[in-house]
Amino acid sequence: MSSKSRKLIAIAVGLVLAGAPIAGLNFWVDSLLVRQSANDVETFARRSIHLAEIRLDSAMMELERLAERGVDGCRPDQVEALRKASLSAAWVKQFSVVGAAGQPLCGDINLPGLVKVLAARPVRGSTTELEVIQLGDQPGRLVRLRRPVGPGGATSLSALLLPDVLVARLGLISRDLKGYGQLALVDGTMITETGTRPSDSEGLSAVSNNARVDDRLGLRVTTSHPQTEGEVSIGDLRELAITMTGILSLALVAIALILRQRRGDNPVAEIERGLRHKEFVPYYQPIVDITSGRLRGAEVLMRWKKSDGTVLPPAAFIPLAESSGMILAMTRSMMRQVVAEMGPAFSLRPKLKLGFNMTAEHFSNETIVRDLRTIFERSSIRYSQIFLEVTERQPLENLSRTRRVIATLQDLGVRIAIDDVGAGHGGLSYILKLGADIIKIDKMFVDALGSDNHSSTIIETLVDLAESMRMDIIAEGVETFEQVVALRERGIRTAQGFVFAPPLPGSSFLKLVEAIDPQRGPELALKPGPLRAITGRRQPSAA
Repeated sequence: MSSKSRKLIAIAVGLVLAGAPIAGLNFWVDSLLVRQSANDVETFARRSIHLAEIRLDSAMMELERLAERGVDGCRPDQVEALRKASLSAAWVKQFSVVGAAGQPLCGDINLPGLVKVLAARPVRGSTTELEVIQLGDQPGRLVRLRRPVGPGGATSLSALLLPDVLVARLGLISRDLKGYGQLALVDGTMITETGTRPSDSEGLSAVSNNARVDDRLGLRVTTSHPQTEGEVSIGDLRELAITMTGILSLALVAIALILRQRRGDNPVAEIERGLRHKEFVPYYQPIVDITSGRLRGAEVLMRWKKSDGTVLPPAAFIPLAESSGMILAMTRSMMRQVVAEMGPAFSLRPKLKLGFNMTAEHFSNETIVRDLRTIFERSSIRYSQIFLEVTERQPLENLSRTRRVIATLQDLGVRIAIDDVGAGHGGLSYILKLGADIIKIDKMFVDALGSDNHSSTIIETLVDLAESMRMDIIAEGVETFEQVVALRERGIRTAQGFVFAPPLPGSSFLKLVEAIDPQRGPELALKPGPLRAITGRRQPSAA
């Protein structure tokens, strides 16, 4: 065989060897895209039904409260009750009293146009009806809950909701895909749709379809991801595949070096390494009685203290830790470190509390109960000194299961707080359905004190709700002495924020704890020290 022939064969073999991985990569990209689209449509349908259940149930509960208070007409005190109800359910556009013909008689706000009822069905197990309506000639449809209250059903209480608040966002992963979702009654009456409806004229064939039905409310969510017939691609990965053709043809050694470098850049692997080396450490933000200046405990916040001395805030790693499932191991590590750091001091001061942030995954099963028993049962920190904060970064998928887990924790003596009330997924629904012990008011409302009447009204409503349900309340993100005074005037006793102290490393917070004289009994009187300044008139500096 000639030298020229050998070169041609070598080139052909090289092209085959280089092309095979590229073909495999392209196949993997296509498979990934199909799997992701199927996951997107299933998640959208599931979360939309879940979201509709929570928000419609919450609106119906407000209607029941209004009915119990005797609201059945348009007296000034009854219109004021409708206005207050709208503050408790922010996603309800209007609470009103309607006549037998379905036209509003009065409400917390006035909406233009006659009401045209397109479809109606009873909510199973309730006297309430769910209606799909249209206002005058305005485009779009709305959902109305209608609960009879007058003699013989002459009048009804109604809650009007925009359909957009009942459906989740449809997440897409590629510009090559068009997604479509629809919320409708089970009889087919369309309420709203989002995304791009598949069109036969465009030659589209569905990658994935999904439907979820709520028989009690009579709702159906359907969704699909169609794709253009032919090649499905993700542009950036295709370009990467072309670039890799040249790299793969060079040598297996070069490939090994590239893969090794890519493994080193894996952020999940970095979190695993940091966890092994105990780089995730607890910081403590003091919680203070703003009427006396006494320390009541702390919220435990995670920081990533890297080997080079840099300290990363939670926003830099918590989302990835949650999505990768690492958050469970990281939480256990935090708790063990807190026991080692604070156990002896807290055992002498049983009235001090420690709060730990939890995610939806923590309440998906009984693992968190076993973890607490393993870590705290024989520790110096009592169960009664612990409260767990239900954060709202992710929605709780199964409220019944979560409630069972919470009840087991409360049987141990652990208390449950709803974090960031008013700014996350659950809000009032979590307060009412989870049986929590503590409400934490989000910083957003504290910042608006004095400048936004709605925020002041919401805070006062939460204080009234906490008192009626025998719940404690903590204000978060307090940054000025004026805010401290405003919170005191509204009946709030406990708060945390930079006006008192930023999140402190363990050694600094331990000094504050040890400043408390354990012999003074349940009053926990502080010795003269860093937090004493908050009881005076001037604004204190951060400790």
